[in-house]
Amino acid sequence: MLGWEFPPHISGGLGTACFGLTQGLATHGVKVLFVMPKARGDEDARFVDILGANQVVLEESIQLPRKTVVEERVEEGADLIEREIEVPVVLDTSDEQGQRLQRSFELLEVDSLLRPYSTEREYVVRLIERETAFPRPQGATVATKTIKLRRRIPWRRLVSSEREVDQEPLKRRRMLEFSGGYGAHLMDEVARYALAVEEIARRHEFDVIHAHDWMSVPAGLAAARVSKKPLVIHVHACEHDRSGEKVNREVKAIEQLGLDGAHRIVCVSHYTAGQLRRHYKLDDKKVRVVHNALTQKEQKERVKVEKAIDDPIVLFLGRVTFQKGPDYFLEAASRVIRVRPRVKFVIAGSGDMLSSMIERAARMGLARNVHFTGFLQGEDVERMYAMADVYVMPSVSEPFGISPLEAMALDTPVILSRQSGVSEILRNALKVDFWDVQDMANKILALLAYPALQEQLTDEGREEVRAMRWEHPAGLVRDVYTELVGAR
Repeated sequence: MLGWEFPPHISGGLGTACFGLTQGLATHGVKVLFVMPKARGDEDARFVDILGANQVVLEESIQLPRKTVVEERVEEGADLIEREIEVPVVLDTSDEQGQRLQRSFELLEVDSLLRPYSTEREYVVRLIERETAFPRPQGATVATKTIKLRRRIPWRRLVSSEREVDQEPLKRRRMLEFSGGYGAHLMDEVARYALAVEEIARRHEFDVIHAHDWMSVPAGLAAARVSKKPLVIHVHACEHDRSGEKVNREVKAIEQLGLDGAHRIVCVSHYTAGQLRRHYKLDDKKVRVVHNALTQKEQKERVKVEKAIDDPIVLFLGRVTFQKGPDYFLEAASRVIRVRPRVKFVIAGSGDMLSSMIERAARMGLARNVHFTGFLQGEDVERMYAMADVYVMPSVSEPFGISPLEAMALDTPVILSRQSGVSEILRNALKVDFWDVQDMANKILALLAYPALQEQLTDEGREEVRAMRWEHPAGLVRDVYTELVGAR
């Protein structure tokens, strides 16, 4: 299983859902190795084996450039030398025999006046010197004769040549660095995560690959390629949910790759499946809808909170981004405050719209009534839910939305957007269209004004979420695994 976050290191509902699903799968006998970018060692590993991509040693084969090799060899041979030279020959022409010899003379051999490396001149000089030492006969004459010299001269030489050859690949072992967050270098980390997961897939035995959201898509595809095992893509949100019509094209392209390469696509709601059909190429035969559930147990007894103020508190808790609709929450707040000036509105979370929301609240004159806590996690989240009188989720596009379930588990009545997956399954919550800020304000006022309505939603909502345990959706996911493994 591939996911970008896992408790306690979470920034939203994705990590919570991953934890809940693995908890439910454990009850069905499914063993999960959960691979996250950066494991810190304090993850809740009661139901899974946790492995960080930052812990994987990669052995990399680096192809070196071609190199030039100098080769030397000894060559042997012999050259045949032929030359014609004129040499002096002493002949005795005083008698008839000498004259006859002169006419018919043919030199067949020259005695050993030759010396190594002598020139022709040196040879002639030695010949004359010999004749001087041994005077020629009376009447003899010196004649010349052209002769051919033939000699085979042996030789040896060192010959060098150059040629290019491939070098042996260099093996390098290294570990990759990860922040595990969603910063400016997220795409780089997504690529490094895929490299590490590909190596993990080579080393481990498993039956199915299950990748959560787009950050894990390249890793899931790489693991499926090297292992030949089926791939499940779990869509918790798509780029059109997060960004509306101003989508990041690179992210959307990765999502499309995942939809194309997956053997099954698990959507957290019918709303999410509809988003995929509208904005992506989708093979409907691959799609399965599995709603999320609640990971917390009944917590009201163990979360003891004493409110420091008597004023009612209305809570927004989530990422302060376009998708979550914080601007609509402020618009509804301004309408409520006109009727009930003492109501306090809390925006808990961080995101790219946080600064603009603080400025907007000030411009609207809501500074005394709207409070910004920043990002909360762990017990602070539970305490915030328990402290609130009303929880509002005004999301513009919410594939599921676990936070209403968490609020209801802590006896906090909920108002939620109809543009959410969780609205498909919740009965005991008030529902609004995210853009209808007057209806949102009216429902907030109704819950604050009528304790009986608040009590009914609290009591019935508590019973409803008690039945929403991860064992059921995990069983459906296990059925998907079985379907894929059985088909092989």
